[in-house]
Amino acid sequence: MSAAPPVAFGRHVAERAAAGSLVVQPRLGFATTERMRGALEAVRAARADTVGTLTLDSYTRVNDHAAAAAALRAGQDLNGFPLVAHGTDRTRGMLEGLFDADFPVQVRHGSAQPLQIFRALLDSGLDATEGGPVSYCLPYSRVPLEQAVAAWAECCRLLADGPGDGRPGHLESFAGCMLGQLCPPGLLVALGILEGLFARRYGVRSLSLSYSQQVDAEQDAEALRALRALAAEFLPDMDVHLVVYTFMGLFPRTPQGSAAILRDSVDLARSAGAERLIVKTAAEAERIPTVAENVTALEQATARARTRSSAPVTGPADATATETYAEARLLIEAVLGLDTDIGRALVAAFSRGVLDVPYCLHPDNAKRARARIAPDGRLRWSDPGRMPLPAAAVPAAERHRRVGSAELLHMLSHNQRSYDAQAPAAVA
Repeated sequence: MSAAPPVAFGRHVAERAAAGSLVVQPRLGFATTERMRGALEAVRAARADTVGTLTLDSYTRVNDHAAAAAALRAGQDLNGFPLVAHGTDRTRGMLEGLFDADFPVQVRHGSAQPLQIFRALLDSGLDATEGGPVSYCLPYSRVPLEQAVAAWAECCRLLADGPGDGRPGHLESFAGCMLGQLCPPGLLVALGILEGLFARRYGVRSLSLSYSQQVDAEQDAEALRALRALAAEFLPDMDVHLVVYTFMGLFPRTPQGSAAILRDSVDLARSAGAERLIVKTAAEAERIPTVAENVTALEQATARARTRSSAPVTGPADATATETYAEARLLIEAVLGLDTDIGRALVAAFSRGVLDVPYCLHPDNAKRARARIAPDGRLRWSDPGRMPLPAAAVPAAERHRRVGSAELLHMLSHNQRSYDAQAPAAVA
């Protein structure tokens, strides 16, 4: 594609992290190759250590590529890049001279059955994408989990060898972000490791594990450290890095609130040793951000990261001595004990309620587990359903406590209210 051949996505992030940098990344996608290239050029030119993103459109996510192609012919706008409809030649042409050793690009899509997407990205010379059989099925679709598992097995087999030029395919599990704003992190960490084991089963060797900033900085740092420790135990032969997402729920509306939550996500990534950060912008509460607003967020995140080699987030130094680690390990072992095949084990775990994502309405989710923001500020279980969690995970006063709609809405807006209430001087 260019005079400087691309390097593997995971290798690039690891090299930048070894040099002391936090890699930052936006979420953006546009319908036409012209607009998409312009956005990638702006991201590459930002005063930040960036990687590029191709976020796909809604038609492509559900494999309605004919509708995406029709929209392109009619000059209609789309909410992302229709990779399959554009085809290999046009995508390669768009990336020519832009996608190289200094600027990897990742495809982000949200599809429960993404085989055509995987074929298109690899044929276009790209090596990195995201998702997983659980994390791109339960929150985003009504596709039966068993079908998603089968589809993702084929996708991981395809991705394992990369685009055919020696670069291994890279997969980012999205498990740490699925409804993460109201899910105690032990479950999110467990799901990330389980999706990593699934990808490994089908040949993937380059992996990133995600985690979305939630409501308590100490608990978030604890979760990331637990994720790192469990990855070392269960995925020792894989190249793994951690990626933090700036809060994915209702975003602060004020300039000071949005600046503070971005700042705190940078500090979280730095304090926990994460290598990559997905940013959000000051416009998130109102509308889809512009390219310029994305660039501003990337540059603000990098400026913060460069002044903060570590952040004052306290907590146990031993990641294995925390409640998050203990919950996650129990869940991982319970799932692995259901079947020797990781795909069948995941399906069985959800059918039996061994895994149960709170407030997730997918038909294959048990829908018995509930959680709440506890008085100490941490996310805690109010009802674990049938998940095999220790009794201490649910305080006696909380066990089987109902969470009504009013409290649920109040919890959903917790970060928005908390950050918007901060004085401007407090976030400088």
